[in-house]
Amino acid sequence: MAGISTCLPPKTVANNTEAPRFGGDEVRKVVSMAGVKQRRVAEPDVTSADLCFEAATHLLKSLDWAPETITALIFVTQTPDYLMPSTSCVVHKWLGLSDACAAFDMGLGCSGYPYGLYLAASMLKAGGQGRILLLHGETPSHYASTDDPAATLLFSDAGSATALEVGDDHGAFCMHTDGSGHGDLIIRGGGFRERFPEKARDLSVRMDSAAIFAFTIIRMPELVKETLGLAQCGIEDVDAFVLSQSNRFTMRHLAKKCGLPADRVPMTIEEVGNCGGPSIPVTITHRLADQPNDDGFSPRRLMLLGYGVGLSWASALINLDSQCHLMHHDYRSQAKPQ
Repeated sequence: MAGISTCLPPKTVANNTEAPRFGGDEVRKVVSMAGVKQRRVAEPDVTSADLCFEAATHLLKSLDWAPETITALIFVTQTPDYLMPSTSCVVHKWLGLSDACAAFDMGLGCSGYPYGLYLAASMLKAGGQGRILLLHGETPSHYASTDDPAATLLFSDAGSATALEVGDDHGAFCMHTDGSGHGDLIIRGGGFRERFPEKARDLSVRMDSAAIFAFTIIRMPELVKETLGLAQCGIEDVDAFVLSQSNRFTMRHLAKKCGLPADRVPMTIEEVGNCGGPSIPVTITHRLADQPNDDGFSPRRLMLLGYGVGLSWASALINLDSQCHLMHHDYRSQAKPQ
């Protein structure tokens, strides 16, 4: 892992300003339970592709990677620019990558970052690849209904870019799916099952918060144990457990149930909100970039844990080298090739 770059919209919305719309009690409940004090919200014309492009541009410049040296581009998102073509093809053009570079999308959400890392690591290990750019971006504020405080007061937008190249460490990965819960977090309209729904509300997300919480509390402790067993290590051997930032109550409950030390479960939910899968790289760049461990800035072992929509959950146990470039920038709308 050569570097991780993240990009957030500059617009910050404080949840306490939403009291006139949703009522003071509702806002206080979300702030208290979910822990979201403010959110980063993209303008209507800013997409996941825009945020990821900006993150990638800064990362490639920092690494001094020429576009022609990138052999694959993986774009993980559930908020694509178009149904057709793949968003990866759009960003491929913007970045000026060569026609020898494979580019494709992955339609995963909250678990998408560890899934994407696994796919990139597998491609590097299989050969024929030298440098891979993994982009993961979401703009869930665009699909939250304006009359649904549970979604509106929770979700934020973010983009990320992760640069990977061939190395000795391939990490440890675990991935799971339970499709019977696909309706617990869903946008029913807009796809080809129901492209033009009768109810406009079906173009926004519907979320069964109780079901998602129950799923998380049951599945994630098993995943932590499975990942530690695969890597043949213990909790004490992991420097940080980076969870997708679902909400503060769930993460605290989960950490306690798994026996994870609170100081090794970094959170960004309070000031950034829940930006889905990209919340994992966002937490890394915001909480781990300038925080040395006991040995200074030596390599750190991280367990990355993504869980949610699908229902899908996954982990990646990786080593974050001391030379890994970690950076964050707020979106500034860079010019793109036409």
